[in-house]
Amino acid sequence: MAAIIGYGMDSVKEVGDRLKAGEVGIFPCDTIYGLCGIATEETADRLYEIKRRPQSKSFITLMTMDDVRRSQLSVPDDILSRWPAPLTAILASPDGTTAAVRVPADPFVQAVMAICGPVFSTSVNFSGEKSLLTFQDILPVFESSVDFIVNAPEVKGGMASTLVDATHYPYKVLRQGAYVL
Repeated sequence: MAAIIGYGMDSVKEVGDRLKAGEVGIFPCDTIYGLCGIATEETADRLYEIKRRPQSKSFITLMTMDDVRRSQLSVPDDILSRWPAPLTAILASPDGTTAAVRVPADPFVQAVMAICGPVFSTSVNFSGEKSLLTFQDILPVFESSVDFIVNAPEVKGGMASTLVDATHYPYKVLRQGAYVL
């Protein structure tokens, strides 16, 4: 059974430490609740299993601005200047692969990442199904699959981030969401 953690700055350390220890959890991620884990291959494998998602579909990586600047990703200046925001950008990496990255504006998520580093995030649902947007909807479906769930009663769902392919210009909007370009 998942541990239930209250939402607020007083729970940041617990959430960050749990992620750093390799746990997988669900918490508000700036736009909607996210199914999340620290950005490692082992955690990705667990997220794929929980979500019942094909491994051909990657996850969004949530990062701080410092993480983005330290990365080897090719980040256009105009994307960098828009963050933090509910804007996910597909970016090129030197090895020819791509990564979907977002710098969330939410202070809770920023503080968690300051403890554990970059985090993989995906919507809270089984692959191909509608996203679950409230704690009340999430709990009965995922409480036996994850290590913890953050209960944020004031989070009533919302709109996912806008997703753009920024590997070439002009950018291509792949999903219109909370951020308007």
